[in-house]
Amino acid sequence: MGCAVSVYAAGKKKKKKKKSIIPEISILVPSMRVPAQCDLQRTLEGVIPKDLADRLTSIRNQILLIAQDTDVSAIDELQKALEEYLPLLVGLTRKEFGLQELIGFKWRNLEDGQEQEISVANSWFELLSVLHMMAMLTLVEANTKVIPKESDMTERVVSGDCMRDAVDLLLKAAGYLDFCVQDVLVHLPPDVKNQLPKDLHQGILEATSNQALAQGTEIQLGLALESQNATLSVKRRLACEAVSYYGQALCCLSGDNNFHGTAKKHLLFIKWKYLEAKAAAYYYHGIIVDKGTEPSCHVSAVCCFLAADKLLAESKKASLSFCLAEPVTRTPPAWGVMKHLNKKVPETAAKKSQMYGYLLDQEKDLQVLPDLPEFQLSLKPDDYTLPEADSTWDSEKWDIPGQSLKEHLKDCEDGVATE
Repeated sequence: MGCAVSVYAAGKKKKKKKKSIIPEISILVPSMRVPAQCDLQRTLEGVIPKDLADRLTSIRNQILLIAQDTDVSAIDELQKALEEYLPLLVGLTRKEFGLQELIGFKWRNLEDGQEQEISVANSWFELLSVLHMMAMLTLVEANTKVIPKESDMTERVVSGDCMRDAVDLLLKAAGYLDFCVQDVLVHLPPDVKNQLPKDLHQGILEATSNQALAQGTEIQLGLALESQNATLSVKRRLACEAVSYYGQALCCLSGDNNFHGTAKKHLLFIKWKYLEAKAAAYYYHGIIVDKGTEPSCHVSAVCCFLAADKLLAESKKASLSFCLAEPVTRTPPAWGVMKHLNKKVPETAAKKSQMYGYLLDQEKDLQVLPDLPEFQLSLKPDDYTLPEADSTWDSEKWDIPGQSLKEHLKDCEDGVATE
């Protein structure tokens, strides 16, 4: 959408009209922001060594050019260029150089078919935008892992290796986003935060991180279904943890009612997946409760199965709402745990309702849907740390005739003070 639609459309040259392809989304990419042209070289002229300014300009322009063809094959190249850019960019954020507000960094976001450009004169904003782009590219890569190149629209088989790779990528993306919240946003002054586009707001970043952890947990549940060693307790725990992550994502988005375009699509996706997760959790909870011998256990189990069946039906409606919201996407075929539950939940609800129908008539006071158990959450975002600033920033041999960078900046300050 602003998801994958924007990812693949961002910056593409529109020389010929091509037949539009409605993308399939399994792992959501809420938005994709790419750098726009800004005159780094002229702004930095005479302020830092020419070779350092040239490298900053060259690598940023390289990212911009690669982003003009952001299909999946370009992701590795983009990530490599972004990682090469970071050590140079870190130097611009260092307070002792006094360059944090020197350059107006421009980025654009493709939303609802319109390129929306923003310019912010703050190097921490540039760092935030770079890390956000790295996180979104990682989500795009995770999405490709669970969507085979040749896929059947009614049947989907994803290999265990692809699912494990997708989980690793989701944790990596969550790590980038968590670092943005904990270690980058805190450096932005209030006036800059007020300029940030919605997709860089703290609530959206936290929601996307929790969404990544939720989808990672959901994929782990799919792996558990294929493992003979995974117990029912493990499956229930994973299903309940996914509910918690999706619930946290919804909570992060609840403070803002102004949702439209890709932001609305993001919210609809999380609501859909939250319903699916709750259906799975109640199904597995019902199976475990049903192992009890008391009539109340069987009644509670039936309540769980009926709730799971109702939630599953609601989730299918929510899935349709998500897909039809702009930009339009395709409904993915059921795979992993949902492929299993789409068959088992209705069957089990019907079978157990019939089996314990007499108890439901006799024990109407016991027909209360039990609370789902709560567990300590297992998945955590990967730890991420910024690379060290490029060694050129600490070099004594600045390529500015007759003075070091610090002296140059001090002279500029003195000149302003005496005017």
